Amino acid sequence: MARVVLASALARWLSSDTGSATGGEVALDADGSTLREVLDDVFAHHPGLRGYVLDEQGAVRHHVALFVDGQAVRGKALDHPMSARAELYVMQALSGG
Repeated sequence: MARVVLASALARWLSSDTGSATGGEVALDADGSTLREVLDDVFAHHPGLRGYVLDEQGAVRHHVALFVDGQAVRGKALDHPMSARAELYVMQALSGG
């Protein structure tokens, strides 16, 4: 199973039984051979999270950054292959002025 780490800005949208009530990042295990399949497995357990990560067309939102094994994933990110021991880090980019 791949390890999916949600930064605290996203983890706060999970139910309290996942440990997100602490205000920190949360690590989840998910199945899948592509990034899309791994995320779909996470969304199956936490459907409210989908809208914060994917847009209405099912693409990764512009303000969401994905890292697989420490490397930024861009372009056709959802087709990126995932190994059983991969670590996916999902975070929201913050901006302000």
